[in-house]
Amino acid sequence: MNTKFKYLYFVILLILFNGVAFSQTPFRFVSDAKKQTVSFKLINNLIVFPIEVNNKKLNFILDSGVGTTILFNIQKKDSVKLRNVKQVKLKGLGSEEPVDAILSTNNKFKIKNIVSANQKLYVVFNDFFNLSSKLGTTIHGIIGYNLLKDFLIKINYGSKKITFYNPIKNSFKGCSKCTEFNLEFYKLKPYINAGVKINENKPKISEVKLLIDSGGSDAVWLFENTHPDIKSPTNYFDDYLGEGLSGSIKGKRSKIEALILGNYELKKPTVSFPDSISIVHALQFKERNGSLGGDVLKRFTVYFDYKKSKLYLKKNSAFKDPFRYNMSGIELAYNGKLIVKESSVNVYHIGSKSTSEKKFITDVSYKYSFKPSYIIHRVIKGSPASEAGILPGDILIKINGKYSYDLKLEEIVEKFYQKQGSIITVVVERNGIDYLFKFKLKSRLK
Repeated sequence: MNTKFKYLYFVILLILFNGVAFSQTPFRFVSDAKKQTVSFKLINNLIVFPIEVNNKKLNFILDSGVGTTILFNIQKKDSVKLRNVKQVKLKGLGSEEPVDAILSTNNKFKIKNIVSANQKLYVVFNDFFNLSSKLGTTIHGIIGYNLLKDFLIKINYGSKKITFYNPIKNSFKGCSKCTEFNLEFYKLKPYINAGVKINENKPKISEVKLLIDSGGSDAVWLFENTHPDIKSPTNYFDDYLGEGLSGSIKGKRSKIEALILGNYELKKPTVSFPDSISIVHALQFKERNGSLGGDVLKRFTVYFDYKKSKLYLKKNSAFKDPFRYNMSGIELAYNGKLIVKESSVNVYHIGSKSTSEKKFITDVSYKYSFKPSYIIHRVIKGSPASEAGILPGDILIKINGKYSYDLKLEEIVEKFYQKQGSIITVVVERNGIDYLFKFKLKSRLK
């Protein structure tokens, strides 16, 4: 599956809770196995995989950009029993307003052959990030440092597998053809030194410090005025970048000449410049200049070794793929299920096959099934979809001649990342009436 989804940058960073420190038992292997491999789904450049929490299987995003574990989409049907709870306030990217949450300790986490019997987590009562509807699959939470710190971990974006190496067995044999990087930690989050070529007319490489953020679907974020060379771009358009714990994140979307990671040079990556209000908490680390997200990481096999403060990168087959962004201006979201009536035709032969006269009976049967429905959640002003007349709240019925309910959310969104000039036709329902719209994907960057 093509995973060129970079439109939404899901950030859940910088949890600021000044409470009592709780000790946690490390994750460990429950057998003498040398390693444990877990399959994951790569959705919108985000790693989604199951973890059992107090014997209940939940879907988590592996987010190296968070220092704490958070649950935020727990429904009655999930029935997770939480232990030792107390109310707290959390802050994060977005507005200044804190949100109500619950702190729970002494929870049991299990990933196949890996367990921890005493884990701390925060529970946010609402899905502020709206991740489940935007990714088309149920997401219950995020986990980062608490899991990454206990193992050397290999993330193979190509095969969509995570391998945890047992530290007791010391089974990791090294990574051939890898480039090694030193990691610096601040509030349990890993940072890397990198280089950027910002101006095409100037070959200068500017050194920057970036958060390694597997929970961000964009390629790169840069923070304006945190470096002499990082200034407001002249070639950009205003865009919605995603959701933080404390609200929506907006900013400027642009491109730079290159991103330099050791011996690797990635050409023309997309870059987002979030507005200063949204990142006020991120700027507490004065040396930070931005973030490195999933649209870069997916081009490598990634090895995290938190114990030795090391990162290893080995380029994969996606390394030279062009950096693209959603040129339609449509942000699509899951809208529940609808009942669809489907027909099937069966033809039966009757009579003797030896005679020249043959009779057939045609039988038409119908069945009803539940199918996914999708809604236009947001339309970026000035985009091709906006200029065509598509509005937020429109229900997507067809896209390029196919019924939307026969497609997965990521399959639809993928169409918005095609080459410039690609034609998109959609049928939407608005106030009970179907409307047909047609537009061409158009780059808003020169």
